[in-house]
Amino acid sequence: MKRPLQAVKHAIALSFGVLSLNAAAGDLLTAEELIGLQQVAQAQVSPSGDNVAFTRYVPRELYKEKNGLHWAELYIVDDKGIERPYVTGEVTIKNIHWSMDGTLVYFLAKMGDDKHTALYQIPFNGGQAQKTFELKETDIASYALSHDGKQIALIAKPAKDKSVKELKELGFMAEVYEQELTNKQLFVVDLTVNDKPLTPVAWAIEDYVSAVQWSANDEQLLVKTQPSALIDDQYMKSQWHIVNVDKQQVVTSFMTEGKLGAAEFSHDGKYVAILGAQDKHDPATGRLYLADSQSGKIKEWLPNHLGHVSDIEWKKRSNELYFISNIDTDSVIGLIKPGSSKFKEVVKPGKFIASQLSISDSDKSIALRANTAKHPNEVYLLRGAKHKANRLSNSNPWLDDKRFAKQESITFKAKDGVEIGGVLIYPLDYKKGERYPLIMSVHGGPESHDKDGWLTNYSRPGQLAASQGYAVFYPNYRGSTGKGVDYSKLGQNDYAGKEFDDLVEFKDHLVNMGLVDSKKVGITGGSYGGYASAWAATKLTKHFAASVMFVGVTNQLSKFGTTDISNEMHLVHARSYPWDKWQWYLERSPIYWAGQSETPLLIMHGKDDPRVHPAQSMELYRYMKVQGKDVRLVYYPGEGHGNRKAAAQYDYNLRLMRWMDHYLKNDGKAMPPFEIDHKAMLDTAKQETE
Repeated sequence: MKRPLQAVKHAIALSFGVLSLNAAAGDLLTAEELIGLQQVAQAQVSPSGDNVAFTRYVPRELYKEKNGLHWAELYIVDDKGIERPYVTGEVTIKNIHWSMDGTLVYFLAKMGDDKHTALYQIPFNGGQAQKTFELKETDIASYALSHDGKQIALIAKPAKDKSVKELKELGFMAEVYEQELTNKQLFVVDLTVNDKPLTPVAWAIEDYVSAVQWSANDEQLLVKTQPSALIDDQYMKSQWHIVNVDKQQVVTSFMTEGKLGAAEFSHDGKYVAILGAQDKHDPATGRLYLADSQSGKIKEWLPNHLGHVSDIEWKKRSNELYFISNIDTDSVIGLIKPGSSKFKEVVKPGKFIASQLSISDSDKSIALRANTAKHPNEVYLLRGAKHKANRLSNSNPWLDDKRFAKQESITFKAKDGVEIGGVLIYPLDYKKGERYPLIMSVHGGPESHDKDGWLTNYSRPGQLAASQGYAVFYPNYRGSTGKGVDYSKLGQNDYAGKEFDDLVEFKDHLVNMGLVDSKKVGITGGSYGGYASAWAATKLTKHFAASVMFVGVTNQLSKFGTTDISNEMHLVHARSYPWDKWQWYLERSPIYWAGQSETPLLIMHGKDDPRVHPAQSMELYRYMKVQGKDVRLVYYPGEGHGNRKAAAQYDYNLRLMRWMDHYLKNDGKAMPPFEIDHKAMLDTAKQETE
């Protein structure tokens, strides 16, 4: 297993002045260890329920590996926690599935000389991975195996005409915006045909196909479509259909409104469970629906549920459905039957934060991915009538030697009576009566919420900052999910209104607890959390001593005209258009308040962000720069709406923590240096490997 270089760790700690005796001893989490964290990406239980195949994300090694996305390796772990590596190294394995007899594991990958992503299989009992099927000149985006193992449904884009590349080389590169997008298509391949080349033909579905699943008898497919490849269409105009495989015809369509999530056939095919929205103004896909496969009639299965359902999985031998619901800052696993709106909690809140259910053929084993306050996502297995949970994988055993700060959920009522809350991480070695600097880390969305699990990553400092003497708070401001639909709509038609006033109430609450120094409060966040950070640095400047904004909104007028989700913004956030009230949109923009800002602001943004255009960061930077404010703008080439590559994540984290240290711990009289001495760290890494 890869470990961060100790010499690099030491050099970085020295360069930022944060090395302590404890850090030298290695019991505190460091920035490069954080970037090097491995975690489980997907887990699939075997038909027998005795083994779990899973993929593990492995970040690139800092200063050693070329820039790129994390690797994804394939492992199998048995019910006693014994892991076996299957495909490891410089590979990216995704979309794993077992064969029905449990002898093979299928996956998508680009291996060897592959030019495109293909379907592979590897024997459970050992052996080399073998290519099962590939499409000419295009990637397989996703697939679903029939239950009898004889057919496979594939989703892929059509191959590009060879003349496209040739014309591009001749200079014909004009781009017609949003008009040249390519729909993904559905193919069904007969795997029993081995005496002639397989040349599948795409089914005659005009719309973009985004997901597919087989019925238990393999006679029907659940197919999810949207009008085009536009992300706005994916968010707001998706629809599920049942398609007869032999006739390639739609037999049932489910009439839903608004955002749409996963769907799954019941054991006997009578029902389809669907995750969706309550209406077109619901910001999330947290409602659970039960649909009749024959008539298409659909009804809410958990009406008035004060949580958000995130995953579903039918039992294999009966019509009962397991589901995960996120309620407040916890998650529960429930079991429910058709005809009833009452469910049994089989895993109660407080155990772990769960995702990705996978059930064995016998229903005796449930694999899932889960995290806690002390470790990122790992493989868990639930067994027996009492659903006893055991953690099987351990992706970062070195975390066992780290000290973690106290973490807890808090709730209280805002001045207007609305309940608000979040997750608080105390400073490591917290002493009652002392006051500490605070970093408030605001989630994006806003159709999201923070849970009481693993909260630390490159842009959200959590336990890393706590080990350096900070209190860290993750606010679930009004409009967050986890408390039902009505609560998640509280921020609509009120950009930066009461939702961000909550941030000041959170700060005051932590100050009144005796925990936080009111003059040493910093704020950070990405996307909508970046909007909050920009608002805090301008409109709410009196309350915040430092701000780090990431891929954030600064001008609601230009944001609407430069994003790829304008329709979603209108329906589930603003509930109006800019031309309905120009001045209101302007006054809900941080640029409008830039002149009064007294808060030093560090702005960071991916240069290829399609969601929040990088110009949003440029606008606020320029408004503040010309007025002589403490402001800095950092762009990350090749990154989008969030940094995905290890080097960019690491650089971001160093800049974030240096900005907070400078203004919340040090004198903050002038901006800190803009350089990060990556050369020194590169030289140290080279020496370590010589």
